[in-house]
Amino acid sequence: MEIKEERSSDEAQQFLPSSQLDSLGEPQFTSIQKIANEPKLEFSLACKDLVAATRDRKLNTFIQVSVVHPAEHILTRYSSTEIVEGTKDPLFLTGVTFPPEYPIYEETKIKLTVYDVKDKCQDTVRTSVLPDHKEPRADVGRSFLGCATFRVGDLVKSKEQQLTLTLRTSDGGKTVGTIEVNLVKMGELEEGETDHITADTQDQKCALVRECTATEGISGKDNLPSLNAVLRNPVCKLYRFPTSDNKWMRIREQMAETTLSFHVPKELINLHIKEDMRRNQELKDLGELAPHWDNMRKSVIAHCDQMLSMYQDTLAELGKHTGSSFKSSCSKGEKTLEFIPINLHLQRMHVHSPRLKDALYDVITVGAPAAHFQGFKNGGLRKLLSKFEAERRNTGYQCIYYSPENTAKAKEVLSNINHLQPLISSHADLLLSSASQRSPDSLKNSLKMLSEKTELFVHAFKDQLVRSALLALYTARPGCVLKKPAVSRNSAEEGADAQHQEHPSQIKRQDSIPHHSEYDEEEWDRVWANVAKSLNCLIAMVDRLLEKDNINNIKEGENEPSAADCKALHTGGDWYEQLYPLVITLKDCMGEVVTRAKQSMAFVLLQELACGLPQCLMLTLRRDIVFSQALAGLVCGFVIKLHTGLHDQGFLQQLHTVGLLVQYEGLLSTYSEEAGMLEDMAVGISDLQKVMFKVIEAKSEDFLPIITGRREHYIIEVQLPAKMFELLPQEIKEGKLLRMYPVLFNVGINEQQTLAERFGDTTLQENINQENLELLKEYYKLFTEKMPPDCLPHFQEQNDLKGLLESLHQNIQAKKRKNVEIMWLAATICRKLNGVRFTCCKSAKDRTSMSVTLEQCSILRDEHQLHKDFFIRALDCMRREGCRIENVLKNVKCRNIC
Repeated sequence: MEIKEERSSDEAQQFLPSSQLDSLGEPQFTSIQKIANEPKLEFSLACKDLVAATRDRKLNTFIQVSVVHPAEHILTRYSSTEIVEGTKDPLFLTGVTFPPEYPIYEETKIKLTVYDVKDKCQDTVRTSVLPDHKEPRADVGRSFLGCATFRVGDLVKSKEQQLTLTLRTSDGGKTVGTIEVNLVKMGELEEGETDHITADTQDQKCALVRECTATEGISGKDNLPSLNAVLRNPVCKLYRFPTSDNKWMRIREQMAETTLSFHVPKELINLHIKEDMRRNQELKDLGELAPHWDNMRKSVIAHCDQMLSMYQDTLAELGKHTGSSFKSSCSKGEKTLEFIPINLHLQRMHVHSPRLKDALYDVITVGAPAAHFQGFKNGGLRKLLSKFEAERRNTGYQCIYYSPENTAKAKEVLSNINHLQPLISSHADLLLSSASQRSPDSLKNSLKMLSEKTELFVHAFKDQLVRSALLALYTARPGCVLKKPAVSRNSAEEGADAQHQEHPSQIKRQDSIPHHSEYDEEEWDRVWANVAKSLNCLIAMVDRLLEKDNINNIKEGENEPSAADCKALHTGGDWYEQLYPLVITLKDCMGEVVTRAKQSMAFVLLQELACGLPQCLMLTLRRDIVFSQALAGLVCGFVIKLHTGLHDQGFLQQLHTVGLLVQYEGLLSTYSEEAGMLEDMAVGISDLQKVMFKVIEAKSEDFLPIITGRREHYIIEVQLPAKMFELLPQEIKEGKLLRMYPVLFNVGINEQQTLAERFGDTTLQENINQENLELLKEYYKLFTEKMPPDCLPHFQEQNDLKGLLESLHQNIQAKKRKNVEIMWLAATICRKLNGVRFTCCKSAKDRTSMSVTLEQCSILRDEHQLHKDFFIRALDCMRREGCRIENVLKNVKCRNIC
């Protein structure tokens, strides 16, 4: 008999190809009746009176479950239970679940094989492929006890929905005990007491675990279409734990990948390419420059083109990616995947308590956003950016120094120009169209929109930076003469002037270059003001035309107009002809402003790039990589939070009035490479402050978010189906931009942090925590000013938020070693403020798994009355058999948390 490789639970739904599924669903096989979107079959397992090989040995047993399909004589290893130690009557916590897609019928046979493990910690072959009729070698750490087989139909049709099977040795002779198979249906034990599943052996009173892979558990019926667009390969585990009053609570633990892991980075890289191509063209459009500046421009463009090619190659490689929608921890150093977040998953706990309202607890787990391929030899972004800025101030005469604030302002001006110029032109054309139709109302509306956009356009140039950059650009032309000394400017521009004074050869006309006309600084003011004057003339003309139209309408109502009056009305009433010259003048004035402003701001960007080649571009690349990883996680967190809060009016009001708190729990050490990762992560998360969200109604079946904007100013448009969109407040439906407030608190917890605390430096962690505490306090202050307290979620532990913040402040100031209290306080404050929770370590695998499972059990204890005697058992169960061990398996192909 052929034996197939064992599969994990999330792979089970891919048990057979769809073509085989169709062919197997023939009438000769009897389907199992089931509820839609519920598992086809679930059962629990227990053994009694197991016989050990030696009389004094205490058994450590587990059951391996295999399936034989009726149409094929193939034995497929499906799943295993956990190991139960020290008893001959084990009651297994882990059940067996067959998801809705699995091809199982009443004729299907299931084989149960019981093994005895010598050492639970050394059992490394529970997922190895061995023929079922052969006993494992002694050196693998386990021995075969016995096996039993049953038909699914026998279990489903049994009166008590229970089978008691005899366990026999491989030759079918000796009896080594019995195995009980109990059909499980959701809710059957809901009203029962915990004593109902008590085993005879001490410490065997425990919870039942089952697993399934149905998407319904993650998304819910209403949210299914839109959430299916972003969630993939869900894994689900179900537990029952006793409460302090001996009732049962049911916990559904869920984990899912997200398509946003690749979608968001690809969208971002595409925007980077467009932005960089536009910048390169703006540098080329600077016009004629003196040799020094022209050589500088050629060098900058050559480096930029090289970097642009790298972005294009990366996008092309990502376009070829197929298969899994997550990046495993083993791939964190791959260049082609450096923009992709590491091991990004949604982790959800859904709690059904006997006397409390159902509750959802979500955590986004992801590897710390960091540029692993770039390496951390010289530190991370936090250190590199500070060092680069200090060096750039001392660049000498090669270029003019502009502060980061000024270069950011230059990028903003260019962005406003590119955004507003086509809008103004479009509204001007609409104005002319309304004039040709002689529609007063349409004319008024068109003029209003034109005025608003033009005022924004004019306001964009009310900045001394544009004036100073125009002067700097003039001095870079082949020969220049200043009409008058430059006026005093702010400190940044004074620094630039000082550079010119130290090196007058830069601005002094050379005899070999033709003499240019004198530079008049006041000319820019006249050009800039002409736009406003043109608009005012246009407004005055529209008012005059509408006033005449009103007068003529009144006259028409009073008297019959004469032929002469009609002729005068016709000739004086051609609105289009009277407005057309004024619109052309406005466009011409605007075009002249755009040309000068674009060139001056492009010159500022030229200085930024030239002062630090190639470090400047490499830092931009590193920042893009880190930001891409951070943004993918943020978008995932926002989408999930929006879906879960659609019926919470308090949360929706908070979302558009205050914004969304996003709390990152970092578990990185401050030693060696992880210190560099933490520096990258801190900058990447801080950059998320510049991201805005907008919720729009989906116009198609594609619900993936849309990203627009440029570096330092992105807008994420989240699409919702019409029915869900209607649930939103009017402010959000009208397109109000929603702000994010990301905060990061880091506490190193591994052995490397011990080294850092004893021999290294923890200042980085202390500074990050202190800085983000201030940001958290600012959010809380804003929240208390704008929101009523009754909009906060209700928790059993009614700790005052102000008191929690003060406690967090004290713990951060205490500088205690491995102070995990900081993590608990920050997470509690986040949940109480309707925030989104993130947990991050290097790979979101080991430390993250330990943290997430501890947090889940702590919530069950504090909010849902988990029995105190079961806290450790629940924690052990989640860590050994829960979703996080499946995450480890996905990443490193083994079930072992380091």
